[in-house]
Amino acid sequence: MIVEGRNVITRAARWSAVHPWWAIALWVAFVVGALVVGTMAGTRQATNTDLSIGESGRAAQIARSGGLQDRAVENLLVTAWNGGRLDLPRARSAASDGARDLATVEGVRAVGEQVASPDGTAVLVPVTLDGDPETASKRVQPLLDSVERIHAEHGDVRMELVGAGSIKAGLNEVLSKDLGKATLLSLPVTLLVMVFAFGAIVAASVPVVLGLSSVLAGLGLWGAASQAFPDPGPVTQFIVLMGMAIGVDYSLFYLKRQREERALGADNIDAIEIAAATSGHSVLVSGVVVIVSMGALYLTRHLAFESMATGAVIVVAIAITSSLTVLPAMLSRFGRFLDAPRMPLVWRLTRQGAGVKPRLWSTMLRPSLRHPVVALVASVGALLLLAMPALGLKLKATGIDDLPRSIPAMQANERLTKSFPSQSDTHTVAVRVPADRVGELRAAVARLVERADRDDLFVHDPAPVVLTSVDGTVATVAIGTRFDSSSDEARASLERLRKEIAPQTLGTVPGAQYAVGGSDVAFDVDYRANVMDKMPWVLGVALALTFLVMALAFRSVMLALITVVLNLLSSAASFGLLALIFQHEWAEGLLHFESTGRVVAWLPLMLFVILLGLSMDYHVFVVSRIREAARGGLSVPEAVEQGITRTAGVVTSAAAVMVCVFALLASLNFIEMKQLGVGMACAVLLDATVIRIVVLPAVVTLLGWKTWWPSRLARQSTRCAPRMPAIVAAATAAAAARTPLP
Repeated sequence: MIVEGRNVITRAARWSAVHPWWAIALWVAFVVGALVVGTMAGTRQATNTDLSIGESGRAAQIARSGGLQDRAVENLLVTAWNGGRLDLPRARSAASDGARDLATVEGVRAVGEQVASPDGTAVLVPVTLDGDPETASKRVQPLLDSVERIHAEHGDVRMELVGAGSIKAGLNEVLSKDLGKATLLSLPVTLLVMVFAFGAIVAASVPVVLGLSSVLAGLGLWGAASQAFPDPGPVTQFIVLMGMAIGVDYSLFYLKRQREERALGADNIDAIEIAAATSGHSVLVSGVVVIVSMGALYLTRHLAFESMATGAVIVVAIAITSSLTVLPAMLSRFGRFLDAPRMPLVWRLTRQGAGVKPRLWSTMLRPSLRHPVVALVASVGALLLLAMPALGLKLKATGIDDLPRSIPAMQANERLTKSFPSQSDTHTVAVRVPADRVGELRAAVARLVERADRDDLFVHDPAPVVLTSVDGTVATVAIGTRFDSSSDEARASLERLRKEIAPQTLGTVPGAQYAVGGSDVAFDVDYRANVMDKMPWVLGVALALTFLVMALAFRSVMLALITVVLNLLSSAASFGLLALIFQHEWAEGLLHFESTGRVVAWLPLMLFVILLGLSMDYHVFVVSRIREAARGGLSVPEAVEQGITRTAGVVTSAAAVMVCVFALLASLNFIEMKQLGVGMACAVLLDATVIRIVVLPAVVTLLGWKTWWPSRLARQSTRCAPRMPAIVAAATAAAAARTPLP
């Protein structure tokens, strides 16, 4: 059948449906090619230098310019099993044996002298490594093996290796294990949800296979993209989880509509074309919204956000392409096998539920349609109440205090900082002066050390460590603080250095460039400042672009405005839940975490743009069906009821996939992943229930035809039924003609 009104989406779908093997072969070639490209390019990992920011980043750059960057240092720590005072002769003997063995390990530059803690509970031996400290985690295993070997000979004391490299190596191992488990579980969980949605294995497998192929292609292309945007750590796993959630949902929408049209009597090709004109349009619009919302993260001008945005844009673009090209080919070629093999009980429930579900959803929608004002006030009030804790949201960049205590090196680090308080955290003051000011620099550094020595915010034993470049123009001063890195006192010590001591000492040298940095406190302060500074711009641009895409796609300014407001509501409520759960201790036992009293600094920004994109999946799908029903001549309340009830099953399945996938992250040990998983699962759940079942229908019912302003649909009334799109109307009419009358 040839109909007018085809666009690129429907033409692509029809070509793929008519030439299925060509479309499938081209897709397989694309996926394989992407994997080959990714394998050849490899994935470039981000370094601490890449991730540096603000004044702490400038301090690191000044230190590097003088060759004074920190070397990789690990510590052999000897403590008593009971945590009490050591038998020092035995402890020193164990430390000596450990030091001798470590000195023979390849890659060890120097082994320092033993240092006993002031309280006699520990003996410490510093071990300096050769090479770039950024890669120390990859070279620390021989040292760990050496300590384990010597420890076997000295079982009367505890012997451990602790340092930045060993902690990072332990973290990478835990993350790899946890994220690998979450990724592996996401496949059977997603397939199980699809089986309940379709009642047949083949139909359930199609979205999963397409989602998996999108992920594989995305991982391949990410390898090439990482050469420009190095991976800060979790981008690969983010691509897997995002790609599965998005890819499966897009295929689910398309497949459900095709099956619906087949059930109404359309032949396979016509059903595919109708699905392309309706669900395919929804997929394209929602995908573009995801891409533009994630693209707003580039405004942060920080590699971590830029890399996450790049990975998301790649995998979403691939998921859109797969749904609009190869999916029609698969439906055309394997359409008659979709309902086999059937899961007997589930199949009967899905078939029998076809009439029950609309009645169930109609019952749930009745309050919003009959009493829209009451429903709107009650639901918005509840969402605002949930959002209230967000007013007290406290942010913190991920630091050493936030790492899982299940990592052996983190347990050793706690013992280290307890026995050697000066090891809690260190501020690094870096300064560079012109060559003719070297003498003044030495005097200024001496004054800075003297000022810090008189201040109770800093530790005095050991004294600050001063390093100077060969030409004397660059110097660094390492000043320890006795306080926990997340404490107010630690931040106060940084502010004292930055705003008082450094300007009043180093700032008096003409031409001096100085900055105060550090690996924990300073980075946390600078990172949070950057997030708070860029957040209004990122959120504003993301909302503006979403508004623009929705306005153009539906030719309705009012609908675009509704979309923006609803996203703000659900985002605010999810932020409130984050603060309520993770800034307090009541949920620690339930979710197995230890509250730090703060939320990871990058999470609200990332959560907002991800939610803004993901919520478009079913929002665009539902709104499209409401508009389609309104164009078919129904009144606004009838169109709302039909649009939501007919999409209830597929939207519930799509939301279930997202909630299950993101809930898997909540089972991980790392607080960043746990907060992201809980935040996304709660946000999607709120958006798919309260927003979709109560707020959206109440708003559209109240506004009536004005919902579609300024499109022609806004000027319609129930007495003047508008026309459906040509391709949908023609195909539907053809289907009706083939369907025998009862």
